[in-house]
Order: sequence, then structure tokens, then C-alpha cells
Amino acid sequence: MGLLWVLVGIVLLMVLNLKYKLHNLMSLLIVGIFVAIMERMPIENIVHVVQEGLGSILGHLALIILFGAIIGKFMTDSGASQQIAETVIKKCGTKYLPFGLMFIGMIFGIAMFYEVAFLISVPLIVSIAKKANIPYMKLVIPTVIGATVGHSLFPPQPGPVALVAAFGADISQMYLIGLVVAIPAIVVGGLLLPKFLPGIADMPLADRLTPDNEHDTATLPSFGLSIFIPLIPAILMILSSVMKMSVGEKTVVGNYCAFFGSAEISMLIATLAAVLLLGAKRGLNTHQINEKISQSIASISNVLFVISAGGILKQVIIDTGTGDHISELASKLPVSPLIIAWLITAIIRMLTGQGAVAAITAAGIVAPMMASAGINPVLMALAVACGSNTITLMYDGGFLLFKETFGISMKDTFKTWGLLELANSVVGLVVVLVLSLFM
Repeated sequence: MGLLWVLVGIVLLMVLNLKYKLHNLMSLLIVGIFVAIMERMPIENIVHVVQEGLGSILGHLALIILFGAIIGKFMTDSGASQQIAETVIKKCGTKYLPFGLMFIGMIFGIAMFYEVAFLISVPLIVSIAKKANIPYMKLVIPTVIGATVGHSLFPPQPGPVALVAAFGADISQMYLIGLVVAIPAIVVGGLLLPKFLPGIADMPLADRLTPDNEHDTATLPSFGLSIFIPLIPAILMILSSVMKMSVGEKTVVGNYCAFFGSAEISMLIATLAAVLLLGAKRGLNTHQINEKISQSIASISNVLFVISAGGILKQVIIDTGTGDHISELASKLPVSPLIIAWLITAIIRMLTGQGAVAAITAAGIVAPMMASAGINPVLMALAVACGSNTITLMYDGGFLLFKETFGISMKDTFKTWGLLELANSVVGLVVVLVLSLFM
């Protein structure tokens, strides 16, 4: 009955979100308690499970999410994001513009929250498309797919960080193997897909969508500085992992590497660099800097608590043994556990409309399966990450953001956003399956 009540809970979550428009935080809390009760969890344990589920995610992701929002804010307001875009465009030229925009999208997706990366890049893309006389959607698709893949597969974004923790995956391998998975996914979804989509050259553009907040080129930060700051966490994490393998994890040097290579500390260093080099060094006083930090925290608080609330259902699934039961059933199917992990995550993503929540919830279900099948933790994390970044329905936040921003129809949104998400998700899974033959 455990699987049944989880499925009922997911349907209930969808009803609360769609029909009654209840806030995701409340919906997730209600569904978590509902599943716990129906699973006959002792009433005295339910509050503890709610606290543990919420706290386990909040404690691990809070600083990372907040630091990411602050970095994104300073990059936007200083013009660093614009500098990255304009430099890549200049170097790529019109012919290779989609490649350059995929690179921009991935950098933005790794460095900041998807919504932030999307809203930063879209006005620049539209401006570029007009100057280059290219249909805007042909440039939007590669940029967006770069951002979604970067956001879904790579730390320090909350979903990948949570998966690294849930599966005990090596964070440097998450970057290196993740890159092997990401490149085919964005090439297929970002470069090949637009060639086979009829009508994208004629899609209308919302009148309000104009690049109205560009900075004077002469005042922009340098490209080297602009690209270095969002990459600081990735650089520190990879260097830390390499050093630990060289000197040993239990040595003094290894301990320092673990400290500076942790997601929290590396993000703190990147945030301080952004505040100093994109804020104080550009003339902002303490009051202005603090105001930007406060605005960043306020803008991301809703995302932080919704993601954390996803941990409640995950904890219920773990504590009631439902995850073990599902793993036992799935292990009897003649299908790779990686496919099962992807499918479970994709279903939760489609029903809930929350990529990070889907990844975190699915991790609780498939973690026992990984251990019993001897699957490489990094591959399992990447399979779940690809599943969390799949086709979405009309109530998904990303779907609505894409549709409303460009002012296109529901049909055109499915044809562009929907297909690009499905393409990169499926291609990513295929690459993970191929890698599993050798790892």
C-alpha cells in the first residue's frame, strides 16, 4: 500500500496546486502529513518527521541558495552578465552565435537560479537577434537549454547539491562526468532541435520585451572578472577534490581542501568576491551593498522554503519504508535502475512542477535501489538530475515563465519549451546509460 499512498499524495498535491491554487509550501506540508497518516505512522512521530525533513534540506541548502541569489544580483546590477554576453557574441560572430549563447546560458544556469538566469539573458538575446537579423526563438532555444542543463546538473545549484549529498557522490566527478552528459544534451536540444521546428521564425514577440536596462559598454566590468566570479565555486570544488586525491582526505591539507571546497564555503568566497569586486570597487557604499543583499534574500525566500518543504515528503517516504518497498518492486523489473530513477523523477516533476523538489523526493525513493544494484553514485545523481529537467505541463513555473515572457501560445510553448526540455532530458539519460557500461 505504500506506493499507492505516495501516488495518491502526488495526485493530491496536483489538485491542491491546480484546482485550489494553494501555495506549494502548504501543499507539500499537507501532502507529507497525509501520506504519513495513511502509512499509519505513529501520530507522535509525524511532527518530528516534518521537522527532520524540512530541516535536512533547509540546513543543507539555505546558505547556498541565498549566496547564489546575491551573486546573481551583483552580476546583473554591475553589468557583468551583459559583459559576458557581449564578449561571447563578438567572438562568435553570427554563424556560431548559437554556440556562444549556449555557453552563456550554461554559465548563467550554473551561477544563479534558473529564473534569474532566464530573465537576465532574455533581453540580451532579443537585442542580439534584432541586430543579427535572426529569428529570436532560434537563439532563445540554445540559450535556455544551456541554462536549464547547467541549473539541473551542476553544483552549486540546490538540486544537484542535494543529489550529491543524498547519494554520496563525488562532487568533482559530478562536474566532470556531468559535462560529458551535458554537451550532447545541449547540442541536440539547442542546435539540432530548432532546425526541425516549423514556424519558429514567425513566432510573435511580446511588445514589452525589450533590452531596456543595458549598461554603457565603457562602464562594464572586464570579461575575465565577469566570468571568473560565478565560476569560483566550481574551481574551488574541483581543485579541492583533486588535492584530496593527491594528499589524502585525512591529512591536514586534505582537511583544508575539504573546508574550502565545500559548497557553503566556496559560495561564500564567490559572494564576497562579487560584493567586493562588483560592488565596493565600483563605488557602492556599505548601505547600498547591504540593500542589494537584503533584496536578494527577500527575492529568493519563497524558493528556499518551497524546496525545503519537498524534504518532508521525502522523509516520510524514507521513514515509512516506502522507498525500500518501491526499490524492491523496481528491482524485479528487467530495466536499468538508472531508467527507473529517471522515470520516477520525471513523473514527480511533471506532476508537481518543481525540478528541485522532484529530484529531492526521488532521491529518497531510489537511494536504496542504487546501493543494492551497485550503481555509481554520480551516474545515479545525473540520471535523477536529467529526470528533474524534463517536459513540463502548463502549471509548471518554467513553462509559464517561458510562455508569458515571449507572449506566445500554449501550443507554441509546448513546441519550443516542452520539446527542448524533453530532448535534453532523454539525451542526457541515454548518455548516462552509455557511461554506465564503462563505470
